[in-house]
Amino acid sequence: MTIFRIALAASAVFTLASCSSMSSMDPNQLLQSGQLATQALSLSDSDVRTISDKSCAQLDSENKVAPASSQYTQRLNKILKQLGDNINGVPVNYKVYITKDVNAWAMANGCVRVYSGLMDLMNDDEVRGVVGHEMGHVALGHTKKAMQVAYATSAARSVASSAGGVVGNLSASQLGDLSEKFVNAQFSQSQESAADDYSFDMQKKKGYNPAGLVTAFQKLASIDGGKSSMLDSHPSSPARAKHIQDRIASGK
Repeated sequence: MTIFRIALAASAVFTLASCSSMSSMDPNQLLQSGQLATQALSLSDSDVRTISDKSCAQLDSENKVAPASSQYTQRLNKILKQLGDNINGVPVNYKVYITKDVNAWAMANGCVRVYSGLMDLMNDDEVRGVVGHEMGHVALGHTKKAMQVAYATSAARSVASSAGGVVGNLSASQLGDLSEKFVNAQFSQSQESAADDYSFDMQKKKGYNPAGLVTAFQKLASIDGGKSSMLDSHPSSPARAKHIQDRIASGK
């Protein structure tokens, strides 16, 4: 068991070392972050949801949130009634950020945020497909892992006293840094494909056409030559579009 925990810590330190944001960190300082990496890996579901609560609130305070009377909010509520109000039993709360950026994300606590720039670009079927994909990252545990890495890479810059516990140690600056790292987190290709399939399967189960996933990927790939903020963390869009097309064609 001890060997297993050491292996996990080593893996976490390697993950930290591979993050571009840590490229300027002194190697000795990075090695000293091993204890923190172990803490990050040991974050419970409850810890991750608590951090997500704080991180989501931080992001809400930093962005312009569309009011309930907004056409964006009304449209999103209509679309997302089709997806349901929970992810694996965790209640979902949807909000729209008023910004030209094209993005959407979800956290383990059910916090789902869709940017108005994405809604301007996409029709309802496409928005439903993209948000279903983000919900898939939550349902499949990808966001928990992303939050663990975001926590470790943020807190490693200024390790606080452990008196308040892992979650309690987050300062305002660490929380802001953590939130930014989470939103910009990169998932692996296998995680992206699994989240695509989750969205596809959920929509099929609920009786909706998942073809919006295909055209959503195509639109994202066309933005600035495929350099949209979503594609930074959602690679190989054409291949993923073809995968969904193949599933539609096969009926499976």
